[in-house]
Amino acid sequence: MNTICLYVFWNIHEQQEGMFDFKGQNDIAAFCKLAQKHGMWVIVRPGPYVCAEWEMGRLPWWLLKKQDIELRTLDPYYMERTEIFMKEVGKQLADLQITRGGNIIMVQVENEYGSCSTDKPYISAIRDIVREAGFNEVPLFQCDWSSNFTNNALDDLIWTVNFGTGADIDQQFKKLEELRPESPLMCSEFWSGWFDHWGRKHETRDATAMVNGIKRMLDRNISFSLYMTHGGTTFGHWGGANSPAYSAMCSSYDYDAPISEAGWATDKYFKLRDLLADYLP
Repeated sequence: MNTICLYVFWNIHEQQEGMFDFKGQNDIAAFCKLAQKHGMWVIVRPGPYVCAEWEMGRLPWWLLKKQDIELRTLDPYYMERTEIFMKEVGKQLADLQITRGGNIIMVQVENEYGSCSTDKPYISAIRDIVREAGFNEVPLFQCDWSSNFTNNALDDLIWTVNFGTGADIDQQFKKLEELRPESPLMCSEFWSGWFDHWGRKHETRDATAMVNGIKRMLDRNISFSLYMTHGGTTFGHWGGANSPAYSAMCSSYDYDAPISEAGWATDKYFKLRDLLADYLP
C-alpha cells in the first residue's frame, strides 16, 4: 500500500465566502509533501462534492444563502464558486504533480455522481474546471458504483468503481472490462467497514471476507484503495446525514477499519498485513 487518497474539503477551506484557509491543519500541500517524504504517492479527490459522511458532502453552507441554487448542477452561481475554489486548490497542489517532481499521480472529477443524477454536461464542466486549475499533467478519473458508472462516464477519463467487503470482484468489474478491455482496473473505494448512524447498531464487516476480496484483486493485478485503512473522528458538527429520511451520522468514524479510531491495530489489521506480506519481494 503505497498511496494515500486525499479528499479536499471545500467547507473547511472556505468557511466564509471568498476567505480561503490552507494553513495549519488545512495545509494540504504540507500533507502531500509529508507523504512524499515517507515514500508515498497521493491521489487527490477535490470534488467539489466528496460525500465522506461529512456535512453537506463538504459543500459550504453559504451556498444555500442563494435560495434558488441547485447544487451539483450547471447552476451558474454554483459553477462560478466551484471554479474559484478549484483554482485555489490548484495554487496549492498543481506544482506537486509527479510531472513536476511531486507525488500526485491522479486527480478525481466529482464523486459518485451516478448516485445523484445523470448529467454528462455537468461532469464535463467539472472536468474542465479541474484541468484549468492546473491538474492537466496527470490522469483524471471518475468513480461510481458498478451499477451506475456508465450514466456519466466520459470517454477521456479513467473509470474506476467503488464497492465493499463481500462483493463479487469479477462481477463488479464485468461491465467495465466489456466496455474497456484494455483499461487498467481499480477499485477506488474498497469499503473495509461502514459508518454508523445515531440510534442504530455499530456497523462491522468480516475481516476474512475483506482479505479474500483484496486477495482476489491482487491476484488479478487490480489496484485498490482501502476505504478506510484507519478510522477517525468527525469532530464538532461536521458529521453529515443521509436523506430522505433524515438520518445523522455519528461523530465516530471508526468504520470498523483495520486500524481503529483510537489507533489500535485490530485482528483485521493483522490479517491484512499477513496477506500483503505474501505479495512483497
